[in-house]
Amino acid sequence: MDLAQNFGYNPNPSPPPPPLPPPGPNPPADLGLLIDLPGKWVGKGFNTIWRPNALSSGQDRFLELNLTDEILEFDGISGSIPNRGLLQPDIQMGGLRYLQQIADANFAPPNNGLHVEPGVWLNIPATTNPAVSASVARLASIPHGTTVLAQGLASKSTGGPSIPVINLNPFRIGNPVTAAPFPEQNLATSTQFRTSGQGLNGITQSMVDNPNSVLDQALQALHGQAILSTVTLQVSSTDLPVQGGGTVGTAFLVGGTGDPNANPALVTSTFWLETVEGSPNFLQLQYSQIVLLNFNGLSWPHVTVATLKKI
Repeated sequence: MDLAQNFGYNPNPSPPPPPLPPPGPNPPADLGLLIDLPGKWVGKGFNTIWRPNALSSGQDRFLELNLTDEILEFDGISGSIPNRGLLQPDIQMGGLRYLQQIADANFAPPNNGLHVEPGVWLNIPATTNPAVSASVARLASIPHGTTVLAQGLASKSTGGPSIPVINLNPFRIGNPVTAAPFPEQNLATSTQFRTSGQGLNGITQSMVDNPNSVLDQALQALHGQAILSTVTLQVSSTDLPVQGGGTVGTAFLVGGTGDPNANPALVTSTFWLETVEGSPNFLQLQYSQIVLLNFNGLSWPHVTVATLKKI
């Protein structure tokens, strides 16, 4: 029998090296004014959308109205997210993943789903090249075939939010001064081109006239509880107030040479994270979002609002 070719005595074996210490935890990411978002938020709201309607039906649009149930979940991305720089040093961003689920409250599951959206929120430090103050960004992916990068600013103030009046009036693409109401916006006008029957339960004319009135009603329901402070996150897919951003749609949405089927041209949204006086104090999250869908020569507002509480 033969010894293995690689056998050899080691008369003075070295002691094994000490084990390496376990790696330390990643340093916490700087979430800035996004810090109170992680968790599960649940609540109700209102959704409105001018849907394109096949021209063979005799009309180019259908006004869908929905009372909504919503779940919005955030969780932190471990560690800071590096962005590599050429004209200035690298930056480190804090990030949150989120998943939004919206259903029609007037119909029973599982066939009442309206919207699902995974995405990321980023807290971005100030930069010198480009010269931009500290900002936030929302990266959204919508299964209908749209991705959105909306950027903007975060701020904190005492007291409650300032919620503007908005409407559903369509207008000629690129010319908002031409905005005017359409017959479907009057609930007293009978039409086959608007949500009807059970789908209209709980929907009022004031909600259609100003979807943000749903947020005002939720604030009134606090019954005198004071809002101590509000963090406002205002983002847009345009270049203002932060350079960059935009929307991208699939070939179907963008359409052919004639006209888009429903091109998601613009997204603007404002989130108000409110600290409400109580025993103890609690957090409330409200938002209002407008998406402009371009088809048949007009921009059609798609508005979603909701009031959510962390559970």
